Amino acid sequence: MKLSRRSLLQSLSKSSLFLPFASGLCAPGRKSWVCASERPASLSSNTLGYSFSDVGRSAGLQVRNYFGGEESKRYILETTGCGVAFFDYDNDGWLDIFLVNGSRLSGFPAGQEPTNHLFHNNRDGTFTDVTEKAGLVRHGWGQGVCIGDYDNDGLEDLFVTYWGHNVLYHNNGDGTFTDVSTKAGVAGCARRWGTGCAFLDYDRDGRLDLFVSNYVAFDPKTAPDPGTNPYCVYRGIPVNCGPRGLEGERNILYHNNGDGTFADVSEKAGVTTPSGYYGLGVLVADFDNDGWPDVYVANDATPSILFHNNHDGTFTDIAVLAGCAYDENGRRQSGMGATAGDYDGNGWLDIFKTNFSEETTTLYRNNGNATFTDVTYASGTGKNDRYVGWGCVFFDPDNDGWLDIFYCNGHVYPELERASFEVKYREPSVLYRNLGDGRFEDVSGLAGAAIARRATGRGCAFGDFDNDGDIDIIIDNMNDYPTLLRCDRTNSNHWIKVRALGVKSNRSGIGARLKCVTGNRTQIDEVRSGGSYLSQNDLRVHFGLGTATKVDALEVHWPSGQVDVLRNLPADQILVVREGGEQFRAGGSKDSRG
Repeated sequence: MKLSRRSLLQSLSKSSLFLPFASGLCAPGRKSWVCASERPASLSSNTLGYSFSDVGRSAGLQVRNYFGGEESKRYILETTGCGVAFFDYDNDGWLDIFLVNGSRLSGFPAGQEPTNHLFHNNRDGTFTDVTEKAGLVRHGWGQGVCIGDYDNDGLEDLFVTYWGHNVLYHNNGDGTFTDVSTKAGVAGCARRWGTGCAFLDYDRDGRLDLFVSNYVAFDPKTAPDPGTNPYCVYRGIPVNCGPRGLEGERNILYHNNGDGTFADVSEKAGVTTPSGYYGLGVLVADFDNDGWPDVYVANDATPSILFHNNHDGTFTDIAVLAGCAYDENGRRQSGMGATAGDYDGNGWLDIFKTNFSEETTTLYRNNGNATFTDVTYASGTGKNDRYVGWGCVFFDPDNDGWLDIFYCNGHVYPELERASFEVKYREPSVLYRNLGDGRFEDVSGLAGAAIARRATGRGCAFGDFDNDGDIDIIIDNMNDYPTLLRCDRTNSNHWIKVRALGVKSNRSGIGARLKCVTGNRTQIDEVRSGGSYLSQNDLRVHFGLGTATKVDALEVHWPSGQVDVLRNLPADQILVVREGGEQFRAGGSKDSRG
């Protein structure tokens, strides 16, 4: 009998030969793993030690997203929704919020068009809309957002993708931004559909470059109508067409020239191959621990891409050989968002990817030898296959030192609300708790009513907006108000948060690898632009420390090659580390961007 890959993996997981799970956790030589006594305890009662509450409206996020039709959608353009960013645009040490907005085919009366929004953090749990003052009013089909200090002036700049011209906003340092897209050479084409984006220093020259994924070569004048071909029908219901049957796109890589401009090096760098794919989420991380950033692209209805950095300004797609292009049975999936994290503590970054309904999300475990294994079912993260997943993250909301998983959901066909299917248009979010032995449990029902609320989630970002030491979540819901999930902990676990400031490396510290050591426990993470689904997380790196009251050692591996080691750091603080080893508490006597 021929076994599927899933059956084979499930059978291997029951033997002592399959080390990624409990039988191999404390094997000799596996010093990155921790033993059973150091794993999280199983839940003895219906409590997580924290809960989430939606405080969006009370916090002042009183603006609505508009993106295509609400009762039906004629074209695929109306389905992708928008991203969101947590970032500190004014360097006051508090996370502000940028919400991308969209449009509608019918348009809006003059003066009533939706716009993106920038909210300033008032440091008291509330936000103030400063969009107009900041010069960020813009109308159109907004998509994704990413953050990075491309000119190394100490201020985080803002890049927003569109169906249409993309926009690069230069941060002027006085609370305002200037559109420099055309001057910088990154505006792109009027009819191109930009989606995911990320700043990265792919050649490690100290200047941030820019990667942009593209979705569909879409033109409403030639786009097919619902029900006109097999790709325009879902369970017998005529729906918007695509992406299958539509022309796919190519990725773009811009090299930073160091003078405020960028050069399109896509062909030279090898990121236009493969082409004709439907690119969405962009995830940058050093997956092979060679010190150079690689790029993973979650593609819709086509295989995912893993661009390996060749250290010479070029990339090679190794996703098929590495085992992260398809699911475990070799089937292509409809990828949306992606996140990276070392969930099993073996020192290598793993990948979690969200997909379409009738597919599960995908968890790829990094084997440490340039390959990944799809452990979705063996890990317990393959239980939900009715949802269309979007924004996602590995994070540690209870600060126990183990990365949990969150992702938001929402279907693309509003017509489902009138159908009697188990699949619905509005869908709840999902929260998985890490059991510390390679497995996760679904604890969505224990984290508060806000998690279970059915919504049309798209982009979501993660960061500590109230600086209380736990991770909060912002979701940009399609045709609805945003959800701001404040995390409130009831346990006494400790934490540390690190803001990395480059000197020889880029000022944002993007691409820096951090290693946090507490006793026998070692954690890693990176400063990352982009990720999730078309969104931007807090650039500060967060580590949950469990019961540890200090960090024994914090290593910062900078893109320049510099390695700084800091020792005996007290827990429960936001620490600023400048390349070269200088350290100080955020909000101290020194300017945190110097």
